[in-house]
Amino acid sequence: MQKIDIGINEENRNTIADGLARLLADSYTLYLQTHNFHWNVVGPRFRDLHLMFEEQYTELAAAVDDIAERIRTLDVPAPGTYKAFAQLSKIEEVDGVPDAEAMVDILTVGHEQVVKTCREVLKVAGDAGDESTTALVGDRMRIHEKAAWMLRAINK
Repeated sequence: MQKIDIGINEENRNTIADGLARLLADSYTLYLQTHNFHWNVVGPRFRDLHLMFEEQYTELAAAVDDIAERIRTLDVPAPGTYKAFAQLSKIEEVDGVPDAEAMVDILTVGHEQVVKTCREVLKVAGDAGDESTTALVGDRMRIHEKAAWMLRAINK
């Protein structure tokens, strides 16, 4: 098999991939949480929240694939189990079914955590001159900042 030669040394590729693995875990955990809330939301804002949560989990489903494929592009295996995601993610699992207002608050915190993880990955990718990861993660950060803003606006 031909050795990878994309202008980023192995140590930097592994460091970047570690950060991307945390981003993948946060994103997948947020995806599951959002999908769960989509299924279980009730109350006077049902329709609006149900549709918003669907938009968000659909976007996240595509995002996890992009992040995992970037890890693979760096020639590192991507995590892909609930166990691995639970160990890597900083997003807390939710027990039971919270009310709609709490769902919005929980998802806001989740999106904000993904933004913080993005910032960590941007630093290592930037230091290594990895513009492809920087572009991907910058786009992800912008999407999660906007999602958090929209969610915060709901409960004001």
